[in-house]
Amino acid sequence: MEELLIQTLEPFGYPVRRQGSLGTQEQYPDHFFTFWNNDSYDDSFYDNGEFKTVWDFDVNFYSVDPALTYEMLDRAQAALKEKGFIVSGRGHDVASDEITHTGRGINVYKIEV
Repeated sequence: MEELLIQTLEPFGYPVRRQGSLGTQEQYPDHFFTFWNNDSYDDSFYDNGEFKTVWDFDVNFYSVDPALTYEMLDRAQAALKEKGFIVSGRGHDVASDEITHTGRGINVYKIEV
């Protein structure tokens, strides 16, 4: 499921990284996506077996351009919905370790049957 998430975000032309994966010597790219898999739990059990798995991800976009931060997150929401992800809400601010960058995030779910 992570591969589908990455493949959905990569066409925007910005790096897609696992949250927290930048090395200590790496500089922040000017603009980039991050993701984190919060949970992947089974749901809807029948005949002693799971029927579906619910994947829960945080998707964030960081940028040196605050306007682009909002724009890219909106565009990512639309692309993720087209691929069957469920997007919860319109987004939220996320902290950045760099004073030059702003960040916005969304919580997305994907149901795997």
